[in-house]
Order: sequence, then C-alpha cells, then structure tokens
Amino acid sequence: MTTAPPALDTDAILRQSLARGSLGIALLHVERARQGTGSWQTAHRQLVSVGALLDGDETGLFLGAPAMAYVLHWTADGSNRYFGALQTLDRIIAAHTRRRLAAAHARIDRGEPTTFAEYDLLRGLTGLGALLLRRAPEGDELKGVLEYLVRLTEPLPTADGRTRLGWWVSHSPVNLSAPTPGGHANAGLAHGITGPLALLALAKLRGITVPGHEKAMLRICRWLDRIRVNDHRGTRWPRWITGTTSVPPHLAAPSWCYGTPGLARAQQLAALALNDPDRKRMAERALLYCLADPTQLNQLTSRGLCHGLGGLLRLVQRVTQDADEPRAFVHYLPQLTERFLTTEPPAETGFLNGSVGATLAFQNIQEGTLPTSDWDACLLLI
Repeated sequence: MTTAPPALDTDAILRQSLARGSLGIALLHVERARQGTGSWQTAHRQLVSVGALLDGDETGLFLGAPAMAYVLHWTADGSNRYFGALQTLDRIIAAHTRRRLAAAHARIDRGEPTTFAEYDLLRGLTGLGALLLRRAPEGDELKGVLEYLVRLTEPLPTADGRTRLGWWVSHSPVNLSAPTPGGHANAGLAHGITGPLALLALAKLRGITVPGHEKAMLRICRWLDRIRVNDHRGTRWPRWITGTTSVPPHLAAPSWCYGTPGLARAQQLAALALNDPDRKRMAERALLYCLADPTQLNQLTSRGLCHGLGGLLRLVQRVTQDADEPRAFVHYLPQLTERFLTTEPPAETGFLNGSVGATLAFQNIQEGTLPTSDWDACLLLI
C-alpha cells in the first residue's frame, strides 16, 4: 500500500484493517475453514476480537465497517451465517456510500481535482463499488458508484478555460498531504484509474451498466493507449504522469498495485466486457513479456500481494482463466513458485504486504490448480 492510513487510534486501525491487521487475519482463517484446513470457531474468535466498527469518511473497503462486511460476506458463503450482522452492515454501507457520492459530485460541480481517498480502490468509491458488486449488485448504491465513475472519466474544466483528466489529482502519488505542483494522473490498479476501469468491466460482465458506461471505459482505455510504452522489452505503462513527465521512465516492478501485471489484468477484463479481441491480445502479451523478463521480475523482493510475488502469482492465475492461450501463462507458474519460495517470508502479518496475503496467494499453487475461491475480489482481479 503506497499511502499512510488515516490518523486514527492505532489499535482501532489494526483491529479493523483488512490491509494490515485483524480483518486480514480473519479472512485467512475463513478461507482455511472453507477448505477444511481450519475451524470456523477460530475464524469467529478472530472476527469477534475486532470490536466496535468505524464508519467515518476515512473508512473503505480495507478499513472499518466496509472491510468487516467484505470478510463476513465470504464467511457467510451463501449461508445464513452472520445474516443479522450483514443486514445491519449493508444498511450502514448504503448510507455511507450515498454520503460519499454526494460529496464527490459536489466536488466535481465545484470544478476541483479529485483525490485518491475519493475514488480509489483502497479508500475510495471504487473500493465501495467492489464490495457492493458482491453484496448488493442490483442496488441503487452500486449504480450510483458506477454513474460517479462515468462522470470521473469526463474532462474537468480548469480556471484558465482548459480541461484536465477527471481523475487528475493535485497531491503527491506517495504522500497525500504533500501537494504536487501541477498534480498528476495515476495509472495503477490500487490508486489509479485502472481500478475504476476494472470495476466498470466487472460490472458490465455481470450485466450491470449505467448510461455512459461503455464510453467511460473507452476513455480510460484510450488514455492508457496514449501513455503506453512499446520497446524491445515489450509493452508497459508508467505508474503516473504529470504535466511534463511519466514516472518512472525505467522498468518498474511488475506488481499488482502499480505495475504492468495489474494494468494488463484490468485491460483484459475491459476487453472481455467490450468484446475487443485486439486489446485482449495486447494485454495478455504485455504480461507474457513481463513474465519472460528477469530484469523486471528481479525487482519483486517480497512475497506480499501488493508489491510482491504473491500478488503476481494470483494475478497470473486469474489472467490464465480468461486467456486465449492459457498454457502460455501456466508455463510460468513453476518459475514464479520457485521465486516465491526462495524469497524471504514477510516479517509482518498483514494481508496486503504480509504473511496473510502471501499464504492466501500460495494456496493450491503446488497442486497446479487454478483458484477456487474469490477472496481476491477486493483486489479487483475477479
């Protein structure tokens, strides 16, 4: 995760954090219980230990009430387990989403630039949309999020009469409290515009659309085409662009959050939703070039989901499921597995960067099977 958590009580954050704390650990216990390698009692104890839930604007898919709803959704798994708690959380999250949407539309009406906290996967409305796609796919709140994302892709007028990208932010890509002269547009899956692209695609693939849905996806795809780099090392995208530069100009780490793999999966999903075989072929080839390049792979020095080999492993499995030539990707899984096993285990226990996420990503890899559980929906891979 590239941004700091909100300035709240540290213990409360860790208890209610899917990214770094107790809720991520609970998700692992739930997965083990579902597979018969752990107990539901252990999972329940972990969930109970979370305590009273936060529901301020700083919460989102990875923190507070929405994060708990996500974990309980997978715990219930179509049963009546935690039915009452989920009903209560659904009402809380619906109200929370409506509040956030009203603030976002008011910001657009004022002509001000957006922020990661407003729109991204980890803290923003894209993350809430990913939750609603699972919890309330027919609800007005999901449609509201999709309508907002359509509007987010529309050019935003500036004070000097020109326009800028609707997802252009004024703050730093890394430190949200540090203004960046001229701002930037982020391309990553975690904080950038490919998160909204993936959500729009996943919704369309489920038959859920709003006015302007396809046009919004095409706007994002065409922007990605404009900033795409093609050279002897294959196809890739900068992590972000400013008014004058693309960052980084060199080969970036092939991570889920910012790298070529995340952008490739988002565009593969978009291609499926838009029935665009050329884009699908381009996205899959971009990932294959990346997997064949040791210079890029050597930059992954951890087992984590966000920045490490765990995220790449899971992503490759998901791309394989939808690929034109799945065997081309299966070919790389043993090599990635060896890299994973020879990389130092994470020192922390968290979901995004720690041992919990690494353990989840490594499930079933040695058996050579593809994913059977959708715990990675919070990563917008499925």
